[in-house]
Parts: sequence; structure tokens; C-alpha cells
Amino acid sequence: SDVCSSDLYKSADAGATWTFLGLKNSASIAKVIAHPSDANVAYVAAVGNLWKANAERGVFKTTDGGKSWQKILYVDTLTGATDLVMDPRDPNVLYAAMYYRLRTAYGFNGGGPSSGLYKSTDGGASWKKIEAGLPAGDKGRIGIALARSNPNILVITLEHQNGGVFRSEDAGATWRRMSGANPRPVRSEEHTSELQSLR
Repeated sequence: SDVCSSDLYKSADAGATWTFLGLKNSASIAKVIAHPSDANVAYVAAVGNLWKANAERGVFKTTDGGKSWQKILYVDTLTGATDLVMDPRDPNVLYAAMYYRLRTAYGFNGGGPSSGLYKSTDGGASWKKIEAGLPAGDKGRIGIALARSNPNILVITLEHQNGGVFRSEDAGATWRRMSGANPRPVRSEEHTSELQSLR
């Protein structure tokens, strides 16, 4: 996995010094996106603790340069944000991938009912789950790519029994399956009742 950072830091002097900004309990941070014209605004995709349920996961936003954080997209204590992209034409348009997972000493659940793809058009104040054209049921990890030459075009990789590579040409309204390449279908190792009790 490429998700390994557990703390969030900021430098205001090109990396000479760094200031801790919090979100330590998120345990792992997948992505940070800075607003293109407002240095006080940034977004963080926090995956959350791999080994236990915790609430510090999802998408967070700061409007004061990282002094404080607001959780703006949250599903449950086992579902974190693993990817986040911003439309270069409009920084209020965001796409987020949420991933349901838990590792134990005896297994790994990599996917579940609350994994999904979300879109916001108001800077994270509200979110809509994207489902049209994507397979129903439990999903695993989702990766998102947005074409900067035409931001209406998005491509995602989706872990699912019928997953693969999907493409949208209308900003996520509809999707076409372009490939069945599926590096890892959803992994659920018979611990559903335990997971439900932890959420």
C-alpha cells in the first residue's frame, strides 16, 4: 500500500522547518490537496487505523491554514478516504473514494458495503454517492484519475467481483466499464459479524 503517513505537517519556508497540524489519530493519510488560490484552505483524505475501528477517518477540511480541521465526509469507523481529486476548473468540485477495511492477526477484510465513490460541488459542504453505471454490492478500494485537459473525464479502478477500469465523460453522472482488469477483488474473510459490531 502507498498509504503510510500518520501525521500531518506544514512548511511555510520551502521545507526548512515544519509544524505539526494534527490528525494524528487518523493513523494513515492518503492524500492532501491544497486550494489553488486560497492558502488557508486544504483537504485531507484520512484512511484511519488499519488495525481497529476509529472515528478520525474520512475527508477533512481546513479553512485556517491547518490550525483546525472539520470532518466533511464520514461514513463509519471502519471506512476511510483513500483518494481525493479536485476539478482544476472549479476547486469546489471534489471526488472522494471511501474504503471499508480492517486487518486483524488472523485475516484482512478489504472491502465492504460502505466503500464507494462520492462527489461534492460545494467545497465539501455536501456529498452525493456516485452509483449509476458502477456495480452494486460490496466494493473494495477505488482509485480516481481526472483528465486535466478535460475534467469531465474521470477514470477509476474499482475492486469488485465485476470491477475493473471505469470511465465517465460527464463528470461522474454515468460510467462505462472499459476493462475487466481487477488486481484484487474484494477480500472478505468471514468476519462480517465482528466488523458490524465494531462500526
